[in-house]
Amino acid sequence: MFEATSELGNVVLQQGTLTDPAAAAALAVGLAALGAGYAERGIGSAAVGAMAEDEDLFVNGLILTVLPETIVILALVVVFIVG
Repeated sequence: MFEATSELGNVVLQQGTLTDPAAAAALAVGLAALGAGYAERGIGSAAVGAMAEDEDLFVNGLILTVLPETIVILALVVVFIVG
């Protein structure tokens, strides 16, 4: 997965085609969503494992699972500022 993003970055830098601010904002949101999904993968599995042992940890697991999504929300703020 990370190899594909580094290849994309190399192609964009070599060709110099990322001059449109909207394209740069879209790339930023896409990469932020990719990173948030990668973070949620580990957090979600750990939260489910913890809740299997103790049901009182549901709220903590839910909060920790939702936290990476704030990265995508902040990236969307960039889109509205640029656009």
